[in-house]
Amino acid sequence: MKITLITTNKKRHNYLINLLSSISEKLFVIQECIVNNPETINGNYKTSIIIKKYFEKVNEAETALFKNSYVNKLNKKIKILSVNFGELVSFSTKSLSEYLKSDVYIVFGSSYIKGELLDFLIQQKAINIHMGVSPYYRGADCNFWALYDNNPHLVGATIHLISKGLDNGPILYHAMSNIKNNPFEYTMTSVKSAFYSVVEKINDKSIFEINPTFQDKRKEIRFSRKNEFNEQIVKNYFNKEINLNSKKFDKLLLKNPFFFTNKN
Repeated sequence: MKITLITTNKKRHNYLINLLSSISEKLFVIQECIVNNPETINGNYKTSIIIKKYFEKVNEAETALFKNSYVNKLNKKIKILSVNFGELVSFSTKSLSEYLKSDVYIVFGSSYIKGELLDFLIQQKAINIHMGVSPYYRGADCNFWALYDNNPHLVGATIHLISKGLDNGPILYHAMSNIKNNPFEYTMTSVKSAFYSVVEKINDKSIFEINPTFQDKRKEIRFSRKNEFNEQIVKNYFNKEINLNSKKFDKLLLKNPFFFTNKN
């Protein structure tokens, strides 16, 4: 089976590359690289002491769960095209043709895709891994906002078909975590849940048998934008007493949830 992954270059993204390579005949990766900028964090958020503190904790959780993941460049099954983050929109499907001859297409953490590449991915029924539980949380930093809103039961991932709307494609299933040691590890283990569930369901081909469910936008709690994640909001977050068990999972709110229980 040939797989194409469109993603970026953080530890967790490299981890997913290595994981997918274990089940693929050939893995084509279009990897957007985030360039370090002293004025911003992750290329999006204006640097401040409190925001830096937040992302230090994110990075600690990422390292704990995904270690210092690097892609094995000697693995002949993996072929990578590296581009700068945000430049993907300037590439035509013709220029990417070598990477667009797969059986399965997956998008995780890329910049916003549009134009003919988006049309191609929709036609191919590409799978998007959205870190947030749709239709309740869509947009940016969804799991942060779920915790901020005291909805820990809505921290997780939505595996859905890609569409022209942001995070609103037909849902295949949700991926969640039962590991609730702290908020940062909790959200990061939901990432791992998404990865392992996708790999498992592609490998046994069950993902192709799922009947997608259209999202009910009337259930939306928050559509968040990156500029809403600011210094004051992060201060409020750190001042909150977040109880990860304040609300129990309600399977009626989720579609065929996959629960991750082992952080190793």
